[in-house]
Amino acid sequence: MIRLKTVIAISALALMGTTSTTAYAEVTANVAATSNYLWRGQEQTNGDAAISGGIDYVNESGFYAGTWVSNASWADEMTYELDFYAGFGGDINENISYDVGYIYYAYPDAASSADADFSEIYGSLSMGGFSFGASILATSAASGDGSDFGDSLYLTADYGFAIGSNGTEMALHVGHYSGDFIGDDNIIDYGISISKDGFTLGLSNNDIDGSDLKAYVAYSVDFNL
Repeated sequence: MIRLKTVIAISALALMGTTSTTAYAEVTANVAATSNYLWRGQEQTNGDAAISGGIDYVNESGFYAGTWVSNASWADEMTYELDFYAGFGGDINENISYDVGYIYYAYPDAASSADADFSEIYGSLSMGGFSFGASILATSAASGDGSDFGDSLYLTADYGFAIGSNGTEMALHVGHYSGDFIGDDNIIDYGISISKDGFTLGLSNNDIDGSDLKAYVAYSVDFNL
């Protein structure tokens, strides 16, 4: 979700750069709360609520960087997640935009035996309301299978569109994970959400045996620094 917002902001800045010679840079912050922190269809807080926040920098060249933190508890002794990311994006033409970058997922207080930290290289193309992305495992603290570059791949297809003229938006998502980094070599996740004025109501699930459909409600706000 964070990267999608970044792509939109970068596209707008790239357009501004074609009409103005004034250097432009922006620092923003975001704060959010959700009833269930889901990542690729899997719970990160054992079904409990999560509070998150982040800071982002973006300039007219298309470069951006940021950090994001949330409570998380999917491994022993873990209480929070801290992400760092940087990338570059913009418009290929008036119809297609792109985003490429690197993200590091850190879990500083997780038990050392969890080997939880990892990073990915990601990229996406957006056309109208459609977005297609890929994330490739770059590094991992885990030993054994799934710890080497390229040992896992996550592909996504998303579509967002307005409902009526009051600012309500619907988003559809499907993702496919392949590899053995998270203990299964083939996982499909899918979801649907409706958003308005910072509020989001969504449903998400995956095809892991025993997985149930998960509902969540979230609220987020962005502001300039």
